[in-house]
Amino acid sequence: MSVLVVGSSGFVGAELLRAFGGDTVGTYCKTERPGLERLDITEAAEVDAFVNRLRPRLIVHPAAQPNVDRCESEVGESYQVNVAGTRNVAQAAARIGARYVYFSTDYLFDGTDGPYPVDAEPSPINVYGQHKLEAEQIVQATVADHLIVRVCGVYGYHPEGKNFIMGLLQKGGDGVTMNVPSDQWGTPTYVENLAEAVKELSLGSHTGIAHPVGPDYLVRIEFARLAAEILGLDDSFLNPMTTEELDQPAARPERGGVDNRSTQAMLETRLLPAREGLLAFKKVMEVRT
Repeated sequence: MSVLVVGSSGFVGAELLRAFGGDTVGTYCKTERPGLERLDITEAAEVDAFVNRLRPRLIVHPAAQPNVDRCESEVGESYQVNVAGTRNVAQAAARIGARYVYFSTDYLFDGTDGPYPVDAEPSPINVYGQHKLEAEQIVQATVADHLIVRVCGVYGYHPEGKNFIMGLLQKGGDGVTMNVPSDQWGTPTYVENLAEAVKELSLGSHTGIAHPVGPDYLVRIEFARLAAEILGLDDSFLNPMTTEELDQPAARPERGGVDNRSTQAMLETRLLPAREGLLAFKKVMEVRT
């Protein structure tokens, strides 16, 4: 099966490209990477031409503007990438009859009753969540053979990345104070495990919504302390703060996260709890550094 991963220069996209392997084609937009082809998903004609040329049987779409605070201040940019860009790729997928796997988020929910099952009613409280919900609705209405995968707290080894654990590793190593939410809950997800689960789901026939996230439901400060322990860091650099104290530009769901149980029941891939995921992260880091 020919596969297209839209947004392979990003953290999750790069791992998906590695997981699918073979003749998989990956794209970038702003961050050029060897072996990737350029694609601006906000340009409908460009997307159509690109997809028509490749004619993949499977399109996996992790590309996004994921900076939640930037989405709050740059609403037009967020809409163009997260909504219009998704529409362009979904329509192109529908035209050639490709299976379409779209990446979404637990930020669809208001964070009053997490972790959320796949059939929970979305109620976003920030621009990013609102736009990802619009994108989900477009996918559902446009592509018959679609799968929406919602993720939360994805972490993994990525030297240029800004995921939570890479930031923790840098600040802990430098002895720099790291402010960490003490009241924001989620379902931490190891990126390599996520990629394997998404590959399995993508190559199967399931349609609708899936939550291929870790099984543990943890408050962010406890996840940070667990990571510090496993990575051999003194956790005194971690400074717990409430969401109110952090005063972030975009509202955050406090009891967020998504429930993986219905998705795990469909998978042979075992979704890893936080400790196992962090230990796997440590092994990868030791090999790659």
